[in-house]
This record gives sequence, C-alpha cells and structure tokens, in this order.
Amino acid sequence: MDAFDELKQRVSMFFSQSSTPMYAGSNLLLEPIFLRGFSASSHLFLLLVLSISWACKRLQMSSSHDDSKQGLKNTRFFYYKPTLFCCFGLSLLNLFLCVLNYFYWYRSGWSDEKLVTQLDLVVRALAWIAISAYLHFQFSHLSESKFPVLLRIWWGFFFFMSSCCLVVDLVLHVKHQFLPIQFWVSDAVSIFGGLFFCYVGLFGKKGEDTLLQEPLLIGSTNRSNCVESNKNNGGENVTPFSSASLLSILTFSWMGPLIAVGNKKTLNLEDVPQLSGDDSIYGVFPVFRNKLDSDSNSGNEVNTLKLVKALLFSAWKEILLTALFCLLNTCASYVGPYLIDTFVQYLNGRQEFKNEGYILVSTFFVAKLVECLTQRHWFFRLQQVGIRARAALVTMIYKKGLTLSSQSRQGHTSGEIINFMTVDAERIGEFSWYIHEIWMVPVQVALALLILYKNLGLASVAALVATIIVMLANVPLGKLQEKFQEKLMESKDRRMKGTSEILRNIRILKLQGWEMKFLSKIIELRKNETGWLQKYVYTSAMTTFVFWGAPTFVSVVTFGACMLMGIPLETGKILSTLATFRILQEPIYSLPDTISMIAQTKVSLDRIASFLRLDDLRSDVIEKLPMGSSEVAIEIIQGNFSWDISSPNSTLKNLNFRVCHGMRVAICGTVGSGKSSLLSCILGEVPKVSGALKLSGTKAYVAQSPWIQSGKIEENILFGKEMDRERYERVLEACSLKKDLEILSFGDQTVIGERGINLSGGQKQRIQIARALYQDADIYLFDDPFSAVDAHTGTHLFKECILGLLGSKTVIYVTHQVEFLPSADLILVMKDGRITQAGKYNDILCTGTDFLELVAAHKKALSTLDSIEAGPAENLSQVEEDGDVGSAKEVVHQEEKRDCEKDETNDVVGLKGQLVQEEEREKGRVGFPVYWKYITTAYRGALVPFILLAQILFQLLQIGSNYWMAWAAPVSKDARPVVEGSTLIFVYVALALGSSVCVFVRAMLLVTAGYKTATLLFNKMHFCIFRAPMSFFDSTPSGRILNRASTDQSAVDISIPFQVGAFAFSIIQLLGIIAVMSQVAWQQYYIPSARELSRLVGVCKAPVIQHFAESISGSTTIRSFDQESRFQDVNMKLIDGYSRPKFHSAGAMEWLCFRLDMLSSITFAFSLIFLISMPVGVIDPAIAGLAITYGLNLNMIQAWVIWNLCNMENRIISVERILQYTSLPSEPPLVMEENKPLGDWPSHGEVDIHDLQVRYAPHMPLVLRGLTCTFPGGMKTGIVGRTGSGKSTLIQTLFRLVDPAAGQILIDGINISTIGLHDLRSRLSIIPQDPTMFEGTVRSNLDPLEEYTDEQIWEALDRCQLGEEVRKKEGKLDSAVTENGENWSMGQRQLVCLGRVLLKKSKVLVLDEATASVDTATDNLIQQTLKQHFSDCTVVTIAHRITSVLDSDMVVLLDHGLVMEYDSPKKLLENKSSSFAKLVAEYTIRSTSSFEN
Repeated sequence: MDAFDELKQRVSMFFSQSSTPMYAGSNLLLEPIFLRGFSASSHLFLLLVLSISWACKRLQMSSSHDDSKQGLKNTRFFYYKPTLFCCFGLSLLNLFLCVLNYFYWYRSGWSDEKLVTQLDLVVRALAWIAISAYLHFQFSHLSESKFPVLLRIWWGFFFFMSSCCLVVDLVLHVKHQFLPIQFWVSDAVSIFGGLFFCYVGLFGKKGEDTLLQEPLLIGSTNRSNCVESNKNNGGENVTPFSSASLLSILTFSWMGPLIAVGNKKTLNLEDVPQLSGDDSIYGVFPVFRNKLDSDSNSGNEVNTLKLVKALLFSAWKEILLTALFCLLNTCASYVGPYLIDTFVQYLNGRQEFKNEGYILVSTFFVAKLVECLTQRHWFFRLQQVGIRARAALVTMIYKKGLTLSSQSRQGHTSGEIINFMTVDAERIGEFSWYIHEIWMVPVQVALALLILYKNLGLASVAALVATIIVMLANVPLGKLQEKFQEKLMESKDRRMKGTSEILRNIRILKLQGWEMKFLSKIIELRKNETGWLQKYVYTSAMTTFVFWGAPTFVSVVTFGACMLMGIPLETGKILSTLATFRILQEPIYSLPDTISMIAQTKVSLDRIASFLRLDDLRSDVIEKLPMGSSEVAIEIIQGNFSWDISSPNSTLKNLNFRVCHGMRVAICGTVGSGKSSLLSCILGEVPKVSGALKLSGTKAYVAQSPWIQSGKIEENILFGKEMDRERYERVLEACSLKKDLEILSFGDQTVIGERGINLSGGQKQRIQIARALYQDADIYLFDDPFSAVDAHTGTHLFKECILGLLGSKTVIYVTHQVEFLPSADLILVMKDGRITQAGKYNDILCTGTDFLELVAAHKKALSTLDSIEAGPAENLSQVEEDGDVGSAKEVVHQEEKRDCEKDETNDVVGLKGQLVQEEEREKGRVGFPVYWKYITTAYRGALVPFILLAQILFQLLQIGSNYWMAWAAPVSKDARPVVEGSTLIFVYVALALGSSVCVFVRAMLLVTAGYKTATLLFNKMHFCIFRAPMSFFDSTPSGRILNRASTDQSAVDISIPFQVGAFAFSIIQLLGIIAVMSQVAWQQYYIPSARELSRLVGVCKAPVIQHFAESISGSTTIRSFDQESRFQDVNMKLIDGYSRPKFHSAGAMEWLCFRLDMLSSITFAFSLIFLISMPVGVIDPAIAGLAITYGLNLNMIQAWVIWNLCNMENRIISVERILQYTSLPSEPPLVMEENKPLGDWPSHGEVDIHDLQVRYAPHMPLVLRGLTCTFPGGMKTGIVGRTGSGKSTLIQTLFRLVDPAAGQILIDGINISTIGLHDLRSRLSIIPQDPTMFEGTVRSNLDPLEEYTDEQIWEALDRCQLGEEVRKKEGKLDSAVTENGENWSMGQRQLVCLGRVLLKKSKVLVLDEATASVDTATDNLIQQTLKQHFSDCTVVTIAHRITSVLDSDMVVLLDHGLVMEYDSPKKLLENKSSSFAKLVAEYTIRSTSSFEN
C-alpha cells in the first residue's frame, strides 16, 4: 500500500511548478511511466511493421493491381467507414491531447515522465494515422474477405493495453490520487475504440455492395426502365449522399458540387443527381406497400392507424436516428442555461478550482457543437422521411385511382383525387418536421424544471403550473383548428372539382359565352372556402398570441412566486432562469404549429385512408380462359350487370350470347339502349349482379370519346410497345394517318396538347384506332369510332382495319352506320339494356321490328339523294364504269402536288414549332417586385408598417424586461439590491404586458393582411385565366393551371403570410441580439442553387398532376390494354423527378445552416474567452451574463433567420407563379360599348368570309390559307372535307376562339373582329363536336345563365326527344348530372346540346358534326327538328354523314385550308368529276354494299 500513499502525494503535484517526478513507486507495472513507455514502444513497433508490409505489398501489387481492383468493383466491407473514421479520430484525439499537455507543462519544465507521456501521444497519433492511410489507400483494393490478421491482433492487444491503463487510473482514483482530466479522456476513448475494433475484427467481412452500386430494386424490370429513362435527366449520376464519407455527411460537403454548379449557371433538372435506392420511390414504395398489405390483411380495410404504421415503418431507421439527435440536441441546449449562474459567479470573482473559466468555455463550446450537429441532421433526415412518405402516398393514390370501380369514381371526381395528391400527401410529407415534437415538449419542459428547481427551489412548481395552463389553453384552439381545417379542405375539394371540370370544357364555355358565369360559380365556391379560411387563420392568430406571450407569462408567475416565498433573486439565477425560459419558449412556440399540423395531418390521413378504402373493380366479373383452350372468345350466360349495384333496375339485363375466335360482331340500337355499357361489361368495368362472363385472350379497346395522352403521336400509337417499323407503317396506312402526318410540321414526333387539343376529332379517333391495332390483341372492342370521321375515311377504316388488318381477329364494334352491319357474323340489336335481336343481317331483318326501324331510318336518309338528282343510279353506274378508284387517285395525286407547292411557300411564311412548350419558370433571384406586389396587394401595404412596428416594440420591451431583471437584481447573496423586490416585479410585469399587447396586435394584423392578399390574388388569377384566349388553354396542360389553383394558392392562403412575417420578425430579433457577422458570403454562394431547386420543385410537380389527371380520365383504356403497371412506372419516375430537387433543396439548406452555426458557435466561444480574460471588475457580471443569455440563442436565431429567408424565397415562388398567371394576355373585350351591335343583330344572318388566314400560334403553320366564301342568310350551308382540312378551325374563327392572322369575317355587314366577344358569341349558336355536360342538374345544363322558365325548358326537351327520358327520372329537371355527364350516354349528351340551341333560338346556328354520336333514326329526328325550328336561320353544318349536308342549299368542300368547291349540292353532283360527287358516290357505294369479304 506504500506505493499508493506515495502516488497520492505525487499526483497532487501534477500541475504544480515543482520538478518532482510525476509518479514513483516500488511496483513498476503500476507506474504510469512504465505503461506510457510500453504503449509508445508498441505503437512504434506497429509503425515499423506497417511500413515494411506496405513496401512489400507495393512490390507485389505493381503487376496485379488492375485485376484485383476489377474483381472488387461491386464489394465493400461492412463497418469499413466507421473503422476508418475511428482510426482517424483516435489519431486526432492523441494529437489534441499532446498539444494541450504542451500548453500546460511548458512553463513548469519537462520531467522524464512528462517527456515519455508526450512521446507516447505523438507516436500514437502517427500510428493511428498510418493505420487510417493503410485502410484507405491499400486495404480497399485487397481481395481478402476479412480485415488483415496483423490488424486484428493489434486491435485485440490495443484493447488489452487500454483496459490496463484504465484499471491503473481507477486504482489511483480509489486511493484519492488526483489525475488530470486528459488521462481519463484518453483511456476512456481508447477502451471504447478498442472494444469497437475487437468487434469489427471478429465480425467485419466483405459483402455485395448492392446499396451503393444499384440505386434501385434488384431484379425489377422497373429499375432498368427507370435507369434507362433517367440517363438524360441527372444521368446515372446518383446523389453523392449515398456514397459520401462520414465527414462529408456530417458537414453536408456532399452538397458542395451541386451548389458550385448552381453558382456558375442556372440549375436544370439534368444537373440534379438521381436519388439513391433508399430515397427513390422504387425503394420506398415496396416497403410501404408490403407493410400496409400485411396490416390490411389482418383487418382487411385500410384505416388511418394502419396508414400511419406503414408510413412509420417505411422510414423507421431515420425516425429512430432523428429521435436520438433530437434528445441529444435538447440536452445540449440546456447546458448553457445550467452553467450561466456558475459563469456569472466566476466573473464576479468566485472561482472554485483552477482553470474553471477555460473549462466552462470549453463546455459551452462543445455543447454548442453538439447542438448544431444534431439539429442539422435531425432536420435533414426528417425532410428525407417527408419526401419518402409523400412519394409513397402519391404512388398509392395513383395506383388506387387506376383500379377504382365506376361507383367509387362517381363519388370522387378527378379534381378531388388530384387534391389528395397535391394537398393531402404534401401535408403528410411536411408533418415529418413535427414528428418528434409530440414527445419532445414534455422532455424539454422536464429539463427546464430541473434547472429552475436548482436555481429557484419550490418556485419552479409555479413555473410548471403556468406552463401547463399555457398548454391547456391551446386545447380548445386546437380542436377549433382541426374543425376549420376539415371544412376548409372540403370546400377546397369542391372548388378544385369545379375548376378542373371548367378547364376540361373551357372551349364549350367560350363558344357559348358562358365563361364569366362559370367564373362567378368558382368565385362563389371560393367565398365559401375563404369563410372557413378566415376562421382558420384567425384561430391560428389567437394561438400565436397565446404562445408568444407564454414565456413572459411563465416568467412573471415564477418570479412572482419567488417574491411571495421569499426566495432571493440573484442576477446569475435570474439569467439562468431567463435563458431556460428562452429555450422553453421554443417548444411552446412550436406547440401551436405542431397542434395545428397534427390536426391538418389527421384530416389528410383520414381523407386518404377513406379514399384507399373505396371499392376497386371486382376481379371476379370476368372468368379468364387460357388462350387456345376453347374456340370461345367471349361468352355471357344469363348476365345481369348494373352500374349501380344498389339500384333495383339492372343496366344490362338477361344477356346471353357467345362469340367465337375470329368472329365479327356488330352492336346497334337507338341512343341510350346500352351499347357502350355492353362493351364496358365485356371489359369488366360494369359490376356483375348475376350470371357468368367468360373471356379468352388479350383485349384492345377504342372508346367513343377519344382518350389521347399528351406526348408525341408516335408514343400514343406505340403505347408502351417496342417499335416494329413495318407493323407501324402498316397501321398508319390502315388508319389513313400518313397524309395527316405529312401535314404536321413534326410528323409523328408532333407533341399533342392535353386531351389531343391540337388535333381534329377525326384525327384523335384515328390515332386511338391505330393505338389499338398496333397492340396486336386477340379481341378488339370498338365503341362507334367511325362516327367521328368523314364518310370516305370511315369506309377506308372499316375496310382496312376491321376487314383487313383485323380479318382474323375477334372484333366487336358498336355502330350507328347501318351500312357496316351486313359484314358482321353476328348482329346484336339492343333496346333498354336488353339484346332484343341477334343473328346475321338478313336473318334478323325479317324477325323483329327494332332492327327494321334502324334500317328503315337509314333508307329514309338515303332517299334524299334521289330527291336531289333524278337519276342517281345512272350517276353511280357511270362512276363505277369509269373505275372511280382510278380517277379518284388521279385527283388525289393532283391535289397532293398542289399541296406540296403550297406547303413549300407556307414554310417560308409560317414559323414551325410545337404547340405545347416547356413550362415557363423564372430564372435568377426572385425579383423584388414579387415581394413588393405581395406585401402591397392588401390595402396597398398600409398594414405592413404597423405589423413591423408592433414587432419592433415587442422586441424592445422583451429586451428591456430582461435587462431590467439583470440590472436591478443583486449579483450575489451579500450584495445590496438596487431596488425593492416589489418594484422589481412590478416593472417586469408592466413591460411583459406591453410586449403581449404588441404580439396580439401583430398577429391579428398579419393574418388580416395575409387573408386579404390571398383573396385578391385568387380573384385576379382566376379572372385572367378565364379571360385568356383559347390558344393559352390549347398549349397549357391543365395540370399547370390546377397546380397554381391548388398547391400555390394553398401556400398563399396559409403558409406565406406566416413565412414572410416570421422572416421579418426573426430579422428584427437578430438585430435586437447583435448585428450579425459575415454570413453574407456563404449566403450569396448558396442562394442561386437553392432558389433554382425550389423552382424545379414547382415545375416538376405539374407533370405529376397532369399525368395523374390524364390517367384517371383514361383509366378504362389503360385497364383494357392491361397497361396499369407501365403507367404506374411512369408515375413513379415522375415522382422521383419531383423528389430529386426537393431532396437536394433540403440538403442545400442544411449545408448553409451548418456553416453558419459553426461560425456563430466559434464567435460565441471567442467572446466567452474574451470575457474570462478580462480582469475581475472591468465588466459588470450582470450585463456580461445577459449578453451570454442572448448569445446562447444566437445560432438558433441566426439559423431561424436563414431558414425563414430560404423558406420565404422558396414559398414566394408560389406567389411568383400565381403572378405569372395574373398577367396572361387577355382575349379581346367581352363588350365594346362604342361598337355594340343592335339588339336584333344578326337579323338576316349572312356570313361573308374574305381571304381568311388562320394559325393557332405564331410559331405554328397556317391552317386556313386564304379562304373566301359567303354563307347566304337564312339558308343551310354544308361544309365537307377530309379530316384535318380546316372545317373545325373555320368554326372556331367564326366564334373568335382563334383570331385570324389576315382576312375578315362579316356577319350582316359587321366585321366580327370589331365587336365584343360576348356580343358575338351570345348571338350565335353551336352544337359542338364533343357533346359536353357539366356536373349539376338537367336544368343547369340546359340553362346555365338562368334565363328561361321551366315551361320553355320542358318544351325544348320535348323537341329534342329527351322529354320522356327526363320525366322518368325522380328529380325531373333537378335530377343529377355527374361529372362530364357520365351518367348520360353520348347520344343523350348530344341531344342536350341540341336542347340548349333550341332554347337560345339564334339567327346563325353551327352544327359541328352534331349528330356523330347518334343513330340514324335519331339523326333524322334532329334534322327534322332543325328544319322545323330553324327554317329562317343560317345553318352551317359540318358533317361526316353526307346525308346531313345533301339537303343543304349550298355545299363548301374544304381541303388543306382552302375552298376547293362551292355550289349547291345539285350542281356539284351534276359535275361527275367534282370531288363532292366522288364523295357522295363513295358514300352511296358504301351504304348500299355490305362489305362482305
């Protein structure tokens, strides 16, 4: 024991100036000098061995270096990076201790022991740096499966040696020997390091590096597709984050290259790297789906809880890691307040041990570093979680949208479903920020109370009570917020539903002159929404007031309790308490946000869960038979099907038929008889009530109203298949698309606008047919595709497609053209959902009346030919003898030649370009005008100075109250107080009340200004959109507009006012603390990249929405081609495209914040060193303490300022995007007072067209190229011509949807370009090509402007043959019409359009292929109705059924935008070489022949 007694004496001299040896004693092994010497020798020996090993390896590897490297391309070592980091860390630690010892000992002389210790530390530092270098440069290329034996032996030995050192330290400590702190640190770290190395030595081995090398799911076909498609955007350049070193991850240096690129040029999506496997949707979604499925299997239905569990599970590692960061951050943030009292006492001259000041400064600094690092990574990782959650949810919603049953679809419009994706999923992603706040607040409050208890004793109970009161005050406010949020979302859904319907049908609204009426409907819906918005934001303002006032309230209560209990208040304790309240302020500040966010997120989760619970299409409707197992292609036995299962009446009743492979089946019947429903039933879209439906083979479907994707024509035709050039050319030929593609500037590479907006109806239909043909399916279903094309093209399509290419396939086609029926092997005649007759043409002609009626109506239509010309048979036989085909070919050849010449001249005149351009995005910094416009929109900015004044006063009163407490309280127990205790508290309370009033005023004014601004911006944007010309809608996908109306408007409604406010307030707060240092340089370097990344986020969102909207509307087509998985894959790629800039934007922000945090921490440490270096008494300890109290918050406030600045820049982009749409070019005025036509204009209805030239956009070629003709008043003019000849364009010009590039149109002598649009459009009537109905009632569809009485509406309904149909319905005129009029058949919708015209009774009526969707009998009825009620009107008819124009007074034949022929039909028919005569001949041949093979 003597040794320990002596050691006890020696150790006490460790820091003294004597030159006594550090340790001495009889037991050599227990002497630290021996251990240090032994350690130094061991490390020196290791260095020597490593050097020799390295030299030998270099010689060996020079020959085989390349091979080994090649062999190990895809492998890595588990724990390799942590091991490398650990070795490097040990080296740095030893170096640091060496330098520290040098500063401690250089004054006191160097003893042998000290020299040995220093030598040990130097050799250790060198040895560990050598091991790091060996691991990094040499070992990573070796092909060994474990770490080298030498290293593993060394690590075991090192652990043993470290343990010995620690045991000696402990033995000395037990004997009350004093050891310097650095010895403890060195030995403790070494023992943990040694333990880790032993573990790595035993378990570390090489494995396949699937994560780093393969960023997407292994073996997935999706992966290869995704990588393929992403080669161009972001290339194969996976984010450096996935392979960054530990140091790079800690300091966010992996963001450096991208920020450097952004600083040099404007960032594009190509510059942003791909996401790694863990963050890409391809990695996230399978995990999320599996978890959700496994949960749902147990309880079957998706509910909110299961959704939350699946989301948490898909990112549980990040959530646990951030929870740890969060805890560390909270603990580190309380170190400062805990030590302030000690620091103030130290400055006051009370020193408890030597170097106390430096140890305090070091503790402050280390706590700041920990706080900074943990906060940055906590924030970043949570954003990562949010991005994953949002991506998984959007994918899930998309997947669900594709499989919804028809009944579920009726309950949710596409607008609502888009809202789930744009608003709800986004909100749940944002909630990741708040995920730890729920449990953190109690932890922070508990820590705060511990510090308060240390300082104030029992008065801390008062603080606890006050905190609880404040938090409870939030409960009713939180509940209100949840309620208002729910109502706000419901009303937003209704508005978005209306907006998307209007955007879809904007063409009709403009043609009818109804757009302003529908705008007022949207404004009305918005008013309802803003009612809830107002309640929501004012509740938020109250919450803000409660919580900004909370710390003041808590401190007043606490100090008041101290006075009552007689607890002495000293400066140090007061400052410690104030610093604690400041930190407590943060969870209390964020609590309202958290509560409102929980409320919003819960609403969103409930909405998404209820959507995911909706019924899918039932998979048991169709019984799939293996191909080739039987000759049956389709068979229905005793089938009853109903769109609405709950309805007693089935849609389709008692279906019994059988179709064998290779059969042609025609379905005919009157309007609304269930023809389209029968096709839907074969596709499995209609729920089955009873019976059996068997199907064998793949399907292809052509819908009645064409569904075209925006994208290239080629992509639409290939529809996911590989290009087979020969087959492709055959299909183009069969669908007679070659001629059309020649006309288009870019051929089949032409980009089609949304919903095929830049194609004619016939072109859309033919592209749709081409898509089906190219698929090479077994069964083809055509829903009346020939009605949208002209007679000539219809014949060609039927011959080439159905009889030609599909000759050997099973084809089922719905048709109204009787002439296509004889070539069918089986005809199904439908009436009221039943098959009334079935058989071959001649068989059923004699057996029943329904089919006979259809054929009779067709014959009646043909009889008009006889009335026009006495001998049509002669004409026909003549044509046949001449060989019509030959002469027709000749004419076509001549015309083509003429067209080529014209095209050449046209090329010179017309700039050519794609219709749909890339979405515009501003470049460079967000201009000051955007901010200025935003803050001055409401009340011309009058409230802004008051808001700022309130905040400045609040800040001054806050600082004043703290300064008062620090100055007026005594520094220590024995010091005399400056003022009485009651005065101290009274002044503090007065200042606190003042600051609370300022907060209240500020919160209310801010909310008022924000709300007013949102309303004004909304109204202005929507007015500009509704008044925009048609060309804007043609070239702008509705996704872009909806994105602004939903996401951007949401930001303006709720986020931006608070963001702009928070930025202004934090700046004021920062200035209130100190004038901030040189952060400007980094910020300037960072902001260009961050800003562009934010803009990219906005731009990349629209394609997701647009693709989503398109997929929902074409879900039937997608399902019929079994293309769901391909569409899901495209959706996933688009989601990754959106997540990429979002992920890197988050990284960029943390990159900046980390650097600024470091800067402020170092500044803070230096100021503390400055304070302890000053002699006692020079600086007032109270004021110095107050400075530190604020300094502790410095990096938090600074980060908050930067955070708010960046967030504000990012959010203000929403304002920028909305402002883009508030300055759209407008259509000409609706009314021109100085040029108002007379009330009865047009009285005669004569239309004069002079040299009319029209192009759709300045960069597009001319469509009408100098057209001149006159439509006589009160007469009927028919316009015919091949698809794409300019018929519909002429009509659009007549209604001024497109303004002429040259020439003019006069109606009754008035140039239509000189009068108001409303005056023009309200005096003309049109039955458009695409029959449109809006969601609402029958009444609102016929009379949206509410101008007519019920009697007039019933009269119109009876005239258009719909009276009976409407009387059958429960609600009569108020019976519901669903979105797009889905619950009415296509023909019925067309009749509703006729009803609108009959009500309007205009002098000029345009029929744009108005009877394309109805059967011949109904067509005849419509023609009779028009003859009867529009006999004295000018009727302009575009028709594909020649019979519709044969009874016209004049016929205009258009070709390539020019009038080729213009005369009465009789005269044109007399001239047998006229194109019109050939067209009629073609139609007559077709109508009287049977197309039999």
